[in-house]
Amino acid sequence: MFIWKHTFKLYFILTLLLVLSCNVVITKASDSEAAPDDRGEEDLEGIEELLAVDEEVEQDPEGGGVKLSEAEVLSKAQRIVIELNNDKAKRIIEENEFVLVLGYAPWCPRSAELMPQFAEAANLLKELGSPLVMAKLDADRYPKSASLLRIKGFPTLLLFVNGSSQPYSGGFTADDIVIWVRKKTSIPVITINSVPDAEEFLKKYHTFVIGLFEKFEGLDYEEFFKAAKSDNETQFVQVSKIEIAQVLFPNVHPTNRFIGIVKSEPERYTAYDGVFIMDKILEFLDYNKFPLVTKLTEANVIRAYSSPIKLQVFVFAELDDFKNLLEPLQDIARSFKSKIMFLFVDVNNENLAKPILTLFGLEESKDVVVAAFYNGLSSKFLLESKPTRSNIEEFCNNLVHGSQPPYYKSQPIPDNTEASVHIIVGKTFENAVLNSNNNVLLEVFTPWCINCEATSKQVEKLAKHYKGSYNLIFARIDASTNEHPQLQVIDYPTLLLYKASDKTNPIKLHTKSSLKELAASINKHLKVKDQVVKDEL
Repeated sequence: MFIWKHTFKLYFILTLLLVLSCNVVITKASDSEAAPDDRGEEDLEGIEELLAVDEEVEQDPEGGGVKLSEAEVLSKAQRIVIELNNDKAKRIIEENEFVLVLGYAPWCPRSAELMPQFAEAANLLKELGSPLVMAKLDADRYPKSASLLRIKGFPTLLLFVNGSSQPYSGGFTADDIVIWVRKKTSIPVITINSVPDAEEFLKKYHTFVIGLFEKFEGLDYEEFFKAAKSDNETQFVQVSKIEIAQVLFPNVHPTNRFIGIVKSEPERYTAYDGVFIMDKILEFLDYNKFPLVTKLTEANVIRAYSSPIKLQVFVFAELDDFKNLLEPLQDIARSFKSKIMFLFVDVNNENLAKPILTLFGLEESKDVVVAAFYNGLSSKFLLESKPTRSNIEEFCNNLVHGSQPPYYKSQPIPDNTEASVHIIVGKTFENAVLNSNNNVLLEVFTPWCINCEATSKQVEKLAKHYKGSYNLIFARIDASTNEHPQLQVIDYPTLLLYKASDKTNPIKLHTKSSLKELAASINKHLKVKDQVVKDEL
């Protein structure tokens, strides 16, 4: 069981990394990415031309006014963002207190995805009067400067403060970049001093943390301020008057201190009722910053997976089907708040949906799928009944109370009546192998295994040779579509001999052995004395 759990956890993490390697918007520069080492350049795939930019002006669907197109945003940003080269890079960083550098490559599609967000962030920061200088470097064209700035992957964002760099660790939209930059360079908390300012703030921010303090001083306020500096993703605001606070958080009562989080969803207002300590405030934020039901995207997949809420329910569906489920799901999520994180995955987003559904053997499913992971134990679960409100609620109750059995992939149960080599599936492994009174020689294979076909032919010849002899059954299982907690195999092909007298310790036979050697090994382990190894083997 131990090996299976950790193998599954590794598989799940690798699945997420595979998703991100193809679709990530920003490659965050870690120490290993930023510093030169001996590992070689990052393996980059999907070389494409930069995405074409629509130069037409779009209509803003919400406000009805004119919204700047990506082309206009980029054009406006060109007057703000400095294009670095081998001559400019060092000078610009040394001459300015704060410089945010985007390292990109023109052929990198992920760079193309980030460009409009970076440009919009530049425009917003300029309007806010930020002291930050924003610059970009074609790291492919200017490798000398890229090496100087320690840019290796594309795209990479680095913030330079008085010449020293730190990796970007914020979100993936223009607003996320603005929030992160302002926290790192000047304003971790926005102060709102009037009702009109609060009303204007609400037009721009839909998710934020509000702190109400009679005076912006004292131990409680200091912990709030430290939390604001430590968090990289959410805008913090502070007010000192109740009438201003009530514009932002209507249910707040007169008090000399208050913290709450506001989100743009039905569970809009959540008040903090813990002690005023930075770590506890940040923990509250971690548990409450996601919506009741979060749409999983390439941008938030790692944030979702790293949430402190380790029990996560995934709903895979077409968008129209999900809309019909959203309201009951929100009600269910409300009742399991802080215990279960609910995530919606659009099945049309194959980059996200298919790798995860593959873990359940349901990658081709067209129906609504409700599944769950418990990250602490790396167990997976599946709702095998119709996804109605009552069934989902019962499923969640069982998950919380530990009574929902883990799910193991299995093909349909086959008919082995005439088979010389029995087909074993996940659902039959227990009875056909572990609980069987027979000795069982099991071949474990996968369709993509190079050497499995040769081993399969050997097993078929052995089955014919031993037909009707010594209570020995020959069988095979496709490990890509069938699972069992006691089938701990990582190499393919694998041959396991389960002796009738000891099913808990299968004997591993060498797949590279000849037929005669395999037959001799079987005879030895089953203590067959009078069996003749025929010449045809």
